[in-house]
Amino acid sequence: MKYRKIGTNPEQRREVSALALGAMLFGTVVEEERAFAILDRFVAAGGTFLDTANNYAFWINGTQGGESEVLLGRWRRSRGITDEVVIATKLGGRPKTSGRDVFNPEGLAPHVIRESSARSRRNLGVDRLDLLYAHADFMDTPQKDIVETFASLVRDGTVAMLGASNHWSWRLERWRSLADAADLPSYEVVQYHHTYLRARGDVPGRRTKDGDFGLFSAELMTYLRDRPDLTLLAYSPLLSGAYVREDRPLGELHDHAGTKARLTALHEVVRETGATANQVVLSWMIGGDLPVIPLVGASSLAQLDESLEAVDLTLTADQRALLDAAH
Repeated sequence: MKYRKIGTNPEQRREVSALALGAMLFGTVVEEERAFAILDRFVAAGGTFLDTANNYAFWINGTQGGESEVLLGRWRRSRGITDEVVIATKLGGRPKTSGRDVFNPEGLAPHVIRESSARSRRNLGVDRLDLLYAHADFMDTPQKDIVETFASLVRDGTVAMLGASNHWSWRLERWRSLADAADLPSYEVVQYHHTYLRARGDVPGRRTKDGDFGLFSAELMTYLRDRPDLTLLAYSPLLSGAYVREDRPLGELHDHAGTKARLTALHEVVRETGATANQVVLSWMIGGDLPVIPLVGASSLAQLDESLEAVDLTLTADQRALLDAAH
């Protein structure tokens, strides 16, 4: 396993595995026995970075979510896991009532941030959350209130690090400016959908009642290059199997002329390395000049093993140049 540091505060900075495991469907689609086996294999391979959210997975059974956090809490206790594994969670997207309505989220009002973070601590069985994200942006709450409330969780010791997911970059910069002006803790990790194929700019990303968020863009890349202290986590890097499964079409998001060139380059590197397309994509992300921590899901040990093996795949300079140059 390879590792990298996240965070800027020397007292809170953590070393995590270069590959993160997402637990979105653990406790619903992936039942406890299978989820525990996947988690055990990940940790045995040196994995130390897990990701969940307080609304996972409300859309499966029509609940308010939390099944994933609760399962991770049971796994932690049963295995005696303490601070050797970093668990990130998110708040803001939990539905206000049970159901499958994605347009009825809890949002980021100060009382919601405090109540939901406390619920996540209980679910996970921890006194302090390792990393807490704002799951999406909500413009119905003054951003100053959001920034101050998240910062208060760090100041009172119930959260170690902050993150922002699915925010426009100008909103990220406003968050940072508000925090800097008041000498408050700010976000140190950002999470977006990102993969090797480039997305169309005219197709919505993650949608909330306030708009569309979540697509990684060239503009966001320039922002991150200017902020090397930030860490980028990329969710859905393997496009739910679309790189390797003919029954999983790419869809509208990647329906543009540049996709063919990128896939041609990808398949050439697959041929040269003997690795799978998934593994080449993950290696490309992990070893890039803008390092990325891919966040992968797994519903079987075989899927997890494929991703774990990608960490040890090193692309040559020529292979990386071929992948980067394709348009």
